[in-house]
Amino acid sequence: MTVIGAGPGGLAVAMLLAARGLRVTVLERDGVIGGRSRTLTAPGGYRFDLGPTFFLYPRILAEIFAECGADLNREVELTRLDPQYRLIFEAAGGGTTLDATPDLARMEEQVARLDPRDAAGVRPFLEENRRKLAAFRPVLERAFTKAADVMGADMLRALPLLRPGRSVDSDLRRHFRDPRTRLAFSFQTKYLGMSPFRCPSLFTILSFLEYEHGVFHPTGGCGAVATAMARVAERIGAEIRLDTPVERILFEGNRATGVIAGGRHMAADAVVMNADFAHAMPKLVPDAIRRRWSDQKIGKARYSCSTFMLYLGVQGTFPDLAHHTILLSEDYRRNIREIEEGTVPDVPSLYVQHAGATDNSMAPPGHSSLYLLIPVPNLTHGHEWTEEDTRRYRALALERARPLIGDIADRIRYERVVTPRDWRDEFAVGFGATFNLAHDLRQMLMFRPGNRFGDTQGLYLVGGGTHPGSGLPVIYEGARISAGLLLRDLGLAPVAAKIV
Repeated sequence: MTVIGAGPGGLAVAMLLAARGLRVTVLERDGVIGGRSRTLTAPGGYRFDLGPTFFLYPRILAEIFAECGADLNREVELTRLDPQYRLIFEAAGGGTTLDATPDLARMEEQVARLDPRDAAGVRPFLEENRRKLAAFRPVLERAFTKAADVMGADMLRALPLLRPGRSVDSDLRRHFRDPRTRLAFSFQTKYLGMSPFRCPSLFTILSFLEYEHGVFHPTGGCGAVATAMARVAERIGAEIRLDTPVERILFEGNRATGVIAGGRHMAADAVVMNADFAHAMPKLVPDAIRRRWSDQKIGKARYSCSTFMLYLGVQGTFPDLAHHTILLSEDYRRNIREIEEGTVPDVPSLYVQHAGATDNSMAPPGHSSLYLLIPVPNLTHGHEWTEEDTRRYRALALERARPLIGDIADRIRYERVVTPRDWRDEFAVGFGATFNLAHDLRQMLMFRPGNRFGDTQGLYLVGGGTHPGSGLPVIYEGARISAGLLLRDLGLAPVAAKIV
């Protein structure tokens, strides 16, 4: 079996297939594993997460490790954060701060500071989403291979709780009056690169997962999780080849028979593509094989936002800075609308990760590794990110972060910038859309690229561009779905270890 890409989905598939006794080879174009969840190492001893900066809902990955005879908690040190993050609601003349905590009594006190009436909605909101997740989990855990699958019994049972005509924000109005409270329980749609004012109401489960199951920091960063996955995969027989880009997938008729990688023909009984869908599909799969996802269709699909990134190695420490801090711009709705319309915001929201608040392995003693992220438009709107954009946004990011970290210009000892263009050109992310295809109703379930791709035989997809969607726990679940389809197509039963 050939797996293209050593990102989270590719590594999870490799683990599952190798655990079943299949011979698995993972081909990775870069010299490191992890994809967007890799660790960046920098001169001076600074380390950064490239993309994801926290770990959510570890149950799924723990079950995958268990199927491989391994224990996630022995392979990776996970620290549950409290507070999970600090929210700052910007306002003229000052702002309001909320430390989101899984301690519900304390969280109700935090919410009451925004609006005393909203505190009473916290537990009912969580209870409703506990039922919603339980109802919808069977849907997220199976494949959608034909149109009739959307009318499955599990889907029909879950539908009353999904309220498909509502957005996340409008659904939250039933529990919370203050827009800031709703934002505290809805900004998580950014994990999908979407607006809470447009994202389907199903995804209120994102904030529920944080409070119910925790927000975790893996010691060493999220790249440590990918490293552990690769270690376990190799331990049970998978082979991982770095610096091995795949030029194309080979077919006989509509059956995948192998790949061309590094100019060499590598035969395979099946191929699993973990590369970014919009970037890789036009390059790797012939037009005739992907009629439903032609170049034109891929170009007209709807994509998540992109991100402007600053990775800063700074002399000094920040004892008052939380592990995760989100500055939400005063006119958040306008900010989101500008991004959706392709306008680079002048007053953007900002996310700052200070991993040193929890983990001193990310920077040398007396220094800090800071990660600054600003959501910006992807590259589908016709605006190529320019050097002038980069200069302006670097200055803007530092200015927006000044109330949190002060003036650090003279203390920066390492700096790296990643722009939407860099996401596309250096990291092979289609249109620079960091969170992949958008998760609107027309691009979910059967309308998303299938785990078994189209009408092909032997070609399977995994990653944020296929069902169930993006975000680490969802990608891991997608890996189980794709591995399960592949094993069944070979006449093998998938392993199904569960953690109670």
